[in-house]
Amino acid sequence: MIKEASAVIIGGGIIGSSIAFNLLKMGMKDVSIFERSYISSGSTGRCGGGIRQQWSSPMNVRLAMRSVKLFENFKIDVGNDIEYYQGGYLLLAYTDSEADDFVKNVTMQKAQGLDVELLTPLMIKEKFPFLNIEGIKVGSWCQSDGHANPQIANIAYAIAIRKLGGDFNSHTEVKGIDVKNGEIIGVETDKGFVSTHTVIDTAGANSAKIGEMVDVKIPVYGERHQILITEPVNHFLDPLVINFNHNYYVRQTHHGSLIMGQGDKNPAPGEDLGNTIEFLEEMAAKMTKDFPLLKKVHIVRQWSGAYDMSPDAQPVIDEAHELSRFIYATGFSGHGFMLAPAVGEAVAEMVIHGKSMTMDISNLKIDRFREKVEKEHNVV
Repeated sequence: MIKEASAVIIGGGIIGSSIAFNLLKMGMKDVSIFERSYISSGSTGRCGGGIRQQWSSPMNVRLAMRSVKLFENFKIDVGNDIEYYQGGYLLLAYTDSEADDFVKNVTMQKAQGLDVELLTPLMIKEKFPFLNIEGIKVGSWCQSDGHANPQIANIAYAIAIRKLGGDFNSHTEVKGIDVKNGEIIGVETDKGFVSTHTVIDTAGANSAKIGEMVDVKIPVYGERHQILITEPVNHFLDPLVINFNHNYYVRQTHHGSLIMGQGDKNPAPGEDLGNTIEFLEEMAAKMTKDFPLLKKVHIVRQWSGAYDMSPDAQPVIDEAHELSRFIYATGFSGHGFMLAPAVGEAVAEMVIHGKSMTMDISNLKIDRFREKVEKEHNVV
């Protein structure tokens, strides 16, 4: 562990790793990440791995589109095969209200330059014959969406960070941030003090607790989402499918297993990551109805992860007004993995240049919550 760093990043998930990688690529030296547990022990290692550009917020669409470009070159730029596959995303609407939203969203997404289209139920059946189309009003389809392996991606970042001279410290907990005369002077860890003038909070659902160390209020909280994986089956599912009405998503992995998940019916803020039998029962009922060929497929295991939720379900990326050089990138509300490449690039530019140069992310600042905000609705 180095004793002096140009920047300290708290949280070793995919967001922190992407920021560190980009800082090093842009020429910064002595970048340190501190992860209190093992790599990807938080949300990154527990997420479904989806990468989509179909959102109801133009900002999320633009961020995701930039990330897709970076994911397409990930193997060359970062290294390692992360099982990235552009099999598309199919979003399903079952109510007139959802269908109306899909029409509005697709119009907006096309205006951002996204290649996306609406599908009728018959078009869906022709394209995906294994899907029960009963009750479907319309579908939204984007071929360039896809999925990847989050654990491998984060390990790839960690390897690249160390090759570039960065310092990745797992099993090292930040206990405090030292401030003198209104300026950050370092961080206290359970393995010693590290001198720095820049701290980047990427602690996900725990980011508000890191902010409390320096009296910075970050409006982010944890929310449990459950997930399961099945035994491997013959490949049949190219896209990741989302059903907002039934509140689930499902995709097939590189190895043939199916990953599927959903949020709790009445989610409550907190740190509970326990699993429930009700989740398994609900998923089994939903999946066997919509995908009849899955009736005899066995579940292997289940787990839970925490979404770092913000008030409008969009990222909160800013430098604290209360303390110079304390920067936070959090509140991704379940889509941190898919936005990580673009966010890492943007935040690294903020740190080095004072603002993001590649794309304007100023409307993700915390000041937006002083007024009425438009919530991102495409969260599952």
